[in-house]
Amino acid sequence: MKLDLDSINDSLRNASAAEIVSWALGLGHRTIATTSMGRNAAVMLHLVSEIDKSVPTIWVDTGYNLRDTYVVAERLIRDLDVNIHVYSPEMTSERRNAIMGGIPTVDEEERHQEFTRQVKLEPFARALDEFKPEIWLTGIRREETELRKSLDIVSMDGRGIVKVAPLFYWSEDDVDAYMARYELPTCKHYFDPTKVHDGRECGLHTTT
Repeated sequence: MKLDLDSINDSLRNASAAEIVSWALGLGHRTIATTSMGRNAAVMLHLVSEIDKSVPTIWVDTGYNLRDTYVVAERLIRDLDVNIHVYSPEMTSERRNAIMGGIPTVDEEERHQEFTRQVKLEPFARALDEFKPEIWLTGIRREETELRKSLDIVSMDGRGIVKVAPLFYWSEDDVDAYMARYELPTCKHYFDPTKVHDGRECGLHTTT
């Protein structure tokens, strides 16, 4: 799919998140949404479900989520009637911990890359093989990491998928206001084992 990204981003700069989702779906191409089921995951889940509940939403469950995450996730899936598809690593977390000696630290780059491949990238690759999306609705925001500051509302993923981020220019206050407006449940206790430290990418948005 060939798109004039500069022109598209200019036209969507002042659009609402709902309008951006509708624009992406209006292209008429195979589309997925993704969720981490993290603290404010309800925002994207609600946005997409309000416009088209049939959009497949991919959740890569690393196996390291906390109980609070699963409780809130099940509530969101039920209440929003999300078309959820869960992909998990081929190896259990306990077995991986025994083999790899636990979650890699910030200084263990090689082990961290392999760990990330196992718990995030390989399950996500299976999802892409199954759904073969041309458009990917994602909840990433510009202010979250250095990499994301180099992107825009619409960008081209290294895999050739058009990545659409309806919340790209939202602030933390914008997210909180949306959560409050629609009385959406939040996951207060969330753990992403691939990030190691704040501001690190989880891997899904850096793969080429």
